[in-house]
Amino acid sequence: MKTLITPSRWAAIRLFAMDVDGILTDGTIHVASDGTESKTFSVLDGMGLVRLAKSGIATAWISGRASGATTVRATELKIPHLVQGRVDKITALQELAAALGLKPEQCVYMGDDDIDAAAIRWAGIGVTVPDAMPSAITAADYITRRQPGRGAVREVCEHILAAQGHTFPA
Repeated sequence: MKTLITPSRWAAIRLFAMDVDGILTDGTIHVASDGTESKTFSVLDGMGLVRLAKSGIATAWISGRASGATTVRATELKIPHLVQGRVDKITALQELAAALGLKPEQCVYMGDDDIDAAAIRWAGIGVTVPDAMPSAITAADYITRRQPGRGAVREVCEHILAAQGHTFPA
């Protein structure tokens, strides 16, 4: 059973870092015969990330693979920290936190695979999705109700925003 995350823990967050494939997307990558790829991102998640930025919370995407589709979406949402082609997620997260002057308890990390598990454990709040790999589920403090690519990221954004007293028009 996962522990209850108190509002004070969510309120301490200054960085929300996450994997891309299987978190911001459902994990499916469409590859055309000419080698181009496409991914599907949720507008719900995008709105949550925009609201975090407006509230002063840094966001980061740390992906194990480089992707043009990821770059385009990150640019559109103005994600300030985009790290691609890094399978050493824990190191990438720790380097980013150090560069921002943040402690683990000020960071949320959300991932779904074995290569995310150490970063999930290190972060002050480690998050995964219901269909994640067992190692990610074991490492996580919180498992979203929503599915990846279908508002799971927004769910986490809402916890952070609510705990910090940020409200947006209905």
